Amino acid sequence: MAATKIGMMDSAYFVGRNEILAWINSTLQLNLSKVEEAASGAVHCQLMDAVHPGVVPMHKVNFDAKNEYEMIQNYKVLQDVFNKLKITKHIEVSKLVKARPLDNLEFMQWMKKYCDSVNGGILQHYNPLERRDASKGGKETHKKAAPAQAPFKSSSVTPKVQSTHSARKNDGNPAHVSHKTSKPISDAGAQAYDEQITELKLFVDSLEKERDFYFAKLRDIEMLCQTPEIEHLPIEAIQRILYATDDNPSVVEEAQAMVSQQQNQQQVLSPILEASDEKPKQETQKRKNISTLEVDKASISTATPRQRLSDISNSPLTDC
Repeated sequence: MAATKIGMMDSAYFVGRNEILAWINSTLQLNLSKVEEAASGAVHCQLMDAVHPGVVPMHKVNFDAKNEYEMIQNYKVLQDVFNKLKITKHIEVSKLVKARPLDNLEFMQWMKKYCDSVNGGILQHYNPLERRDASKGGKETHKKAAPAQAPFKSSSVTPKVQSTHSARKNDGNPAHVSHKTSKPISDAGAQAYDEQITELKLFVDSLEKERDFYFAKLRDIEMLCQTPEIEHLPIEAIQRILYATDDNPSVVEEAQAMVSQQQNQQQVLSPILEASDEKPKQETQKRKNISTLEVDKASISTATPRQRLSDISNSPLTDC
């Protein structure tokens, strides 16, 4: 499918983290708060099971995987599914199991793009809870997701009851009331700080990945410049730019001047090279003429007197 071959500049890789989490939680009825919580590979397997029912052996998927070797087993199941469906997407298991936010976000962005491309992202009669029961740790995942949703439902009721009791007990102590009401604000601030830290981690990871990408390109160019087959090219100009220690525009100007100077030298040397090519040709022709004369002399000297008389009789001078 087209989703298996998408570039890094595709719109799929610009989908936000919150949208990805909302899609995972609504599709599989989970309660993930971070994308890296899906680093075990079990969520990826069930997402493929949702769009391709019956293809994924869910009894081999481990939702309780915590160690890397357990996570690798889940990714082996996912790779087998990719092979069955002839999906050419490369799975960077060594990076995903490290639970790095950026790597897991990018792979999950690709997963969403692929799942949306299958039947328009519409899931028909899929029960994620029932399918997850066949997996190892699937029932424990239900228990973790259910209590996490319960406080959100009862949170609208319990604060009112607590506030009425605290108001009755602390009518004469307004300072104590203000201290009680400041707790939710601090919790909200801590959550905002956590989100900001996660965003900064993603930003740093993206910068590191971009740095490694361009460094690899520069390293390839450097290795190419060291090959002897391209010595006639302006390699010094390229190396001048590669090894520049600061962002100075004069470096580029110097490199361009070196290229133009080498082109001018090649234009001046071209007629000299042509003349030098003609000299060996003339010398070889002279050598051929000399060699033929030497062969004729040798043949005359080695001929017998009878052969010489026959040659003279056959010459055009005797006919006259």
